[in-house]
Amino acid sequence: MVSVQQPELFAPEPVTTPGMYCEVAVPLPVRGCFTYGVPAGMMKHVSPGVRVVVPFKGQRLVGYVVSVDAAVPEGLTASQVRPIFHLLEAEPVFPEDLLRFLKEAAEYYLHPLGEVLRSAAPAVEKRAGRDPHGGPPGARGDTMKARWTRVHEETYVQLAPSPPDGAAAPPKARGDKQAQILAILAARTEVSMAELRQQVKEPRAAVESLRNRGMVALERREVPDDPFFGAPVPRDAPPELNDAQRDAVEAIVGALTHRERATFMLHGITGSGKTEVYLRAMAAAQAANKGALLLLPEIALTPQLVARYRARFGDNLAVLHSGLRDNDRHAMWKKLHRGECRVAIGARSAIFAPVRDLGLVVVDEEHDASFKQDDHFRYHGRDLALLRAHRAGVVCVLGSATPSVESYHAAMEGRYRLLHLPHRATQATLPDIEIVDLKRVGPKGPTGHELLSLPLVRALGTALARKEQAILFLNRRGFAPSVRCLRCDVALECPSCSVALVLHRREGALRCHYCDFKAPFAGACITCGCTELALLGVGTEKLEHALVASFPAARIGRLDRDVASGLGAEEVLARLRRGDLDILVGTQMVTKGHDIPRVTLVGVINADAALAFPDFRATERTFQLLAQVSGRAGRRELPGRVLIQTWQPEHPVLRRARTHDFLGFYEDEVAGRQELGYPPFGRLAALKMDGPEDPKLQAQVASLDDFLRAMPEVIDGAVKVLGPAPSPIERIRGRFRMQFLLRASERPPLRRVLARVVGALDDFTRDEVRLALDVDPMNML
Repeated sequence: MVSVQQPELFAPEPVTTPGMYCEVAVPLPVRGCFTYGVPAGMMKHVSPGVRVVVPFKGQRLVGYVVSVDAAVPEGLTASQVRPIFHLLEAEPVFPEDLLRFLKEAAEYYLHPLGEVLRSAAPAVEKRAGRDPHGGPPGARGDTMKARWTRVHEETYVQLAPSPPDGAAAPPKARGDKQAQILAILAARTEVSMAELRQQVKEPRAAVESLRNRGMVALERREVPDDPFFGAPVPRDAPPELNDAQRDAVEAIVGALTHRERATFMLHGITGSGKTEVYLRAMAAAQAANKGALLLLPEIALTPQLVARYRARFGDNLAVLHSGLRDNDRHAMWKKLHRGECRVAIGARSAIFAPVRDLGLVVVDEEHDASFKQDDHFRYHGRDLALLRAHRAGVVCVLGSATPSVESYHAAMEGRYRLLHLPHRATQATLPDIEIVDLKRVGPKGPTGHELLSLPLVRALGTALARKEQAILFLNRRGFAPSVRCLRCDVALECPSCSVALVLHRREGALRCHYCDFKAPFAGACITCGCTELALLGVGTEKLEHALVASFPAARIGRLDRDVASGLGAEEVLARLRRGDLDILVGTQMVTKGHDIPRVTLVGVINADAALAFPDFRATERTFQLLAQVSGRAGRRELPGRVLIQTWQPEHPVLRRARTHDFLGFYEDEVAGRQELGYPPFGRLAALKMDGPEDPKLQAQVASLDDFLRAMPEVIDGAVKVLGPAPSPIERIRGRFRMQFLLRASERPPLRRVLARVVGALDDFTRDEVRLALDVDPMNML
């Protein structure tokens, strides 16, 4: 809910009859729009796309004008219509074409329009009519150049030096927060208070206590307001293209020049120079006075990558990222809206950026699951990029080394134009990939540590001897993913979720990775107090610990959400680039787009983990992960090597990954999908229900089940209902979860079924039960 207490920009006049009427969408989970009157003094300012403040059930809410009309709607009288209170801006926040696009998105995903518009809109400016940086409008200049000169002071927390040998032992942490802060600093050495606040709730008092006891030091320093523009970047000279890059650029620029509505699937192996193709295409769009929009996964949106675009286009581009302050985001939105900036780069939500005269939309790493929003407005950024480009009649480019099965199938059918980049742009070859059969060699090598096999230990030793670097990938954070009490004979579970608690040993805590429940760990069962515990499995913290013991001379770092988030991850990667780290252990954060010349070895610690997910896309995601992380090795002159440890060496997806055979993988996968009717050969929607009490949830689930099975589309088999079934994770945050999966070979019958469910939503959401619709679901958990 968005309620406001704001100075009025255009205050209403006391009128009895409105000058005209407007339909307003409010940012609440309610369907439809609401009619309000427009006082005569505001008539010239109210138009579709404007934000207004309206009365709604005793509150003042920010709403969005969807349409205006001179006549009162049928069924209402003028006396029944309340007037809007005031406007937030003098001009529409959504231009006409963007508003149409957002309406269509709301309709496709069957989500309330007001919530969709709230997701797309910039934050409300805190001081109406003033520049968000404190001066009157225009006081800071109307360009985004020299943005890097704007700085503010930030406090950095640093780990205090260890006491010399023979000195008294350092004091211990007091409480969970201090332990968590020290665990982060042990992996990072220093961290800003801004980032610490993202990982530790209200950390200031804990930091002050640690400082007073001599365990940490604080330092104030100037940092740029926007870290993506932290220092000037010299302009670059475009490199020479290879033949495949040149063909791809010519095809895309040709479509831009002829103003064609075209979609390209750019399939290029890792390191093949896809980014240079994007740069050339975006430069061509700018030369034609057209705007360009680039979407990429949040994990790949780094200052290093943005620097490549700044080097080509200068600083007059918008970078939309989660770290932006509200006022900066609002200022950037306005510059795009006015056409003062024509290039926008950002993660999933950047698809809503108001780029003027849009001519090109690019989606890098189009296969990445993070483009799908998993709660509230459950949209897919890639699919909305396709829709926006199609409705604007412009070019859309989807790029990936491992395209999604759906996108590649569309290209194979001729709906997208397929472009290939089969060679690395640096002339380096793809790394050699070896499958390590853990059944044959055993998971424990000469060091005795779990999942450090003999071949991996030898490969690490060779890389270190050559002064080369290694990346080890394990997509599971923490020390031990499960702690089992030998007396109770049960794994220690979260009290609110049906998942095991993960031991974070350096922090001294058991944590739930779903609801963030935390309990101190003192080496005893939290239920019976027994100290005989089995620490099962391996997480990144345990792997880091094993590597430190096995290679004491090596400089080892870790990159996961426990030690870094957002721009903090870039600091860890910068250490790897500078050569300050020999081995980097990490989760999925180490797999995306990093180009580090001396990384020659990549180790995949447990390739089987992703295959075990209860999801028909499990094999696809496993192949994508393996291909992406393998692509970090040997990207320049030094040859690369990849070791994949597995208990299933004969699994088809691992055999395809070993030979870099995407086409073979695609053919295997698409055959299975066709037989089962899964995308791209069918349409899916998930109905996800949850409630605080299982019996009441079951009653609502049974009611919805009866409702679905009585529909003609289900009776005649046009729509198949799978379930209801408990979700793979049956309880999260104290709420029990059930789900249906609806499958159809064609979209229209599925849409009709979903529309009826939406129309009867109140019948299935009693007794605190919630029902969420997920069109084209990506997450089956």
